[in-house]
Amino acid sequence: MKINQVSTASFLDQKPGTSGLRKKVTVFQQAHYLENFVQSIFDSLTIPAGAILVLGGDGRYYNSVAIQTIIKMAAANGFAKVMVGQGGILSTPAASHVIRLYKTFGGLILSASHNPGGKDGDFGIKYNVSNGSPASETITEAVFALSKKITTYKIADLPDVDLNVLGETQFDEFNVSVFNPVMDYADLMATLFDFEAIKSLLASGFKMKFDGMHAVTGPYAKEIFLNRLQASADALMNCDPSEDFGGGHPDPNLTYAEDLVKIMYAGAQSPDFGAASDGDGDRNMILGKGFFVTPSDSLALIAANAKLVQGYEGGIAGVARSMPTSGAVDRVAEQLGIPCFETPTGWKFFGNLMDAGKVTICGEESFGTSSSHVREKDGLWAVLFWLNILAIKRQSVDQIVKRHWVQFGRNVYSRHDYEAIPNDAANSVIAHIHSRFATLPNQVFGGHIVKSCDDFSYTDPIDGSESTKQGIRILFTDGSRIVFRLSGTGTEGATLRVYLEAFEPDSANHHLDAQVALSVMIEIALQISELKARTGRNTPTVIT
Repeated sequence: MKINQVSTASFLDQKPGTSGLRKKVTVFQQAHYLENFVQSIFDSLTIPAGAILVLGGDGRYYNSVAIQTIIKMAAANGFAKVMVGQGGILSTPAASHVIRLYKTFGGLILSASHNPGGKDGDFGIKYNVSNGSPASETITEAVFALSKKITTYKIADLPDVDLNVLGETQFDEFNVSVFNPVMDYADLMATLFDFEAIKSLLASGFKMKFDGMHAVTGPYAKEIFLNRLQASADALMNCDPSEDFGGGHPDPNLTYAEDLVKIMYAGAQSPDFGAASDGDGDRNMILGKGFFVTPSDSLALIAANAKLVQGYEGGIAGVARSMPTSGAVDRVAEQLGIPCFETPTGWKFFGNLMDAGKVTICGEESFGTSSSHVREKDGLWAVLFWLNILAIKRQSVDQIVKRHWVQFGRNVYSRHDYEAIPNDAANSVIAHIHSRFATLPNQVFGGHIVKSCDDFSYTDPIDGSESTKQGIRILFTDGSRIVFRLSGTGTEGATLRVYLEAFEPDSANHHLDAQVALSVMIEIALQISELKARTGRNTPTVIT
């Protein structure tokens, strides 16, 4: 096996964000761009003899081309074996499971998650470590540092591997194994959830609709819902993956999953339960008949009902949420007498807590929920958890949520996303709010008194690592809060997220639409941030 040393020049824009490096496809198609980043990842690692690398992605455009390159670079950099999902397909949670199940050295996941695909869309790549978790900031910072000074990369002179044929291909001491990307994950789900109870629910006249958004979860949904749970074929929509996600935007929210939302809000004929997952399968949206479940509420409900589900009937050790996520799960943890951890955004922050046995269930308001069965958020897992709860309680989605609010109170919550803002304008908003830190406390806005404001920082309770500047918090004396945060998942301009939360203990007010109930907080956020004047945006791109 011939190994080539290829001369290259560094790129200065390869800093990984919240979940790896995401750029336009055309950026990754530049000569040496992909190779430089992959080599920088490999150079940041000490690769042992016999190391196995898991590889796959969400099937977006450039996925198959990148996989062939990475296989050859893995061979040149000392890996003994690459396990690649058939057709290059592998959902993010399934990749985490495979890494853990087969005790591999780690994995490369090729995805830009919920971002658009196609020739003019986005592409991404991230490294997950041997516990299945996204690489820590220590590793990603090391990768970025190496990417700025790289001069050569290594690549083996090998033919392309047929990714559509299951089996192994041997090249001297190097092996490529093309495996079924669905079965191991589906088998895991069957150990966590009562498939017989869910089958009984689906056979009772209960109607569901799952939207795969032409993304990676399509094959998983067909195996689990059709083959194992015997749902009717019309329970699935958009479950054939495509390189451009059917021309859509594979983000499961009320804006981009518009077709599913219309079906679920069509009146009496709507299905009883609706759900969607995103590009790489780690996000989820839950809907009832004419009813949207916020991700924060979904996390709290899953934690509150965990003992009803066979994989968690022994109880859960603790819960964790990202800082911008509402405090709904905190109230559940308090009643259950278990710890609740508040972390920065990014699933990598949950990995240490899970490995230490501190938490079982975690979630982020950005439509991500999961448990210690993997080290990633998991869209289909959340959908199955809801179906399991529905199969046992035999109540409607809205009944379950509203009864939860009666017991725990309602954390009224919403997120307003302002996408593709010029970076200078977005940074101006953040800098302006920072400049007001000293004067905001004790000021009154719309009857709400500012208690404190800060830029959230986090010290990992397991390894002591510190993360700073994780989002601006403005906290009010009545428990309300506003959070401002620049997202690290976009590829064009900046995405400014504004999170709004107020606690409502009175069930007489639980019927209010979140935007109505939060109208005063929305005006306060705009007043404090001067967002409209500084960005020229009068309305958010997405409201969830």
